[in-house]
Parts: sequence; C-alpha cells; structure tokens
Amino acid sequence: MTALLVWLGVLGTGLTAGIFYAFSSFVMKALDGLPAELAAAAMRSINVAVLNAGFMLVFFGTGLVCVVLLPTAFIAGSGMAAATTIVACCIHLAGCLGVTMYCNVPLNQRLAALAAPALAGYWPSYMARWTLWNHVRTASAALACALLAWSLAQG
Repeated sequence: MTALLVWLGVLGTGLTAGIFYAFSSFVMKALDGLPAELAAAAMRSINVAVLNAGFMLVFFGTGLVCVVLLPTAFIAGSGMAAATTIVACCIHLAGCLGVTMYCNVPLNQRLAALAAPALAGYWPSYMARWTLWNHVRTASAALACALLAWSLAQG
C-alpha cells in the first residue's frame, strides 16, 4: 500500500509542480504585459476557472495522499526511504497547500474584491507577491516530487 501511495504522491506532486511552473514561467509574465485592469480581469477569470473538479482532485487529492503517507511511512517504514517520504510530504503540505491557503488565496480574494479604479494601483503589488509565492509552491512541489521518486527507488 505504501508504494501505491508514494506513486500517487509522485504523480500528484509532479502535476502540481507543472501547473505552478506554467504560471511562474509564462502565465504571469503574459498577464503582466497587459494593462493592469485587463491583467486583473484575466486573473480573476483564472481564479474562478481553477475551481474545477480536475484541478481540485490533483491539488487536494495530493494533499490527502501526503496526509495519509505521513503516518504510514512513519509506522510501516524504516530507513532513508521512509524519512525521505515524510520530508517530501511535509514540504508539499507546507509549501503547496499552506502557501496557497495563507498567501495566494488571500491575494486572490483581495483582487476579487477591488473595483476597477483600484485594480490598476494594486496589480503591481499583487503580481510581485503572488508570483513570489507561486515560485515557492513550484519549488516545493518539484522538490516533493523528486524526493518521493527517490524514496521509491530506495524502497
């Protein structure tokens, strides 16, 4: 059972890293090339569209896999593979789910609440902060994926 969970973790963290990487490498740059009010409107639309079953399954499903893997690896595992699995899950939970909930989502909520005239002034700050935290999420998911893959190779 642990191997299947780790495989699911590799798949989920890899998909999550890819999604976040796309935003860090070109989506946010493309939005920032637009006038602020258009960029903000596009990001608002993205923030609504992302709330779909496919994304939620990958994002929260991977979190659930990590939550289940933590005690499983601790109880059933031993050695470096178990320790690496535990570290990978902690990195993913804190660096992806935690950062999303405590950093990116509040920024998105503020963006959604602003009226058109205030958007232009808020966009540069939003863009810089949101992208910084997205880089953290990208690195966290990629590192978690690599560590989980390594733990599979060891186990």
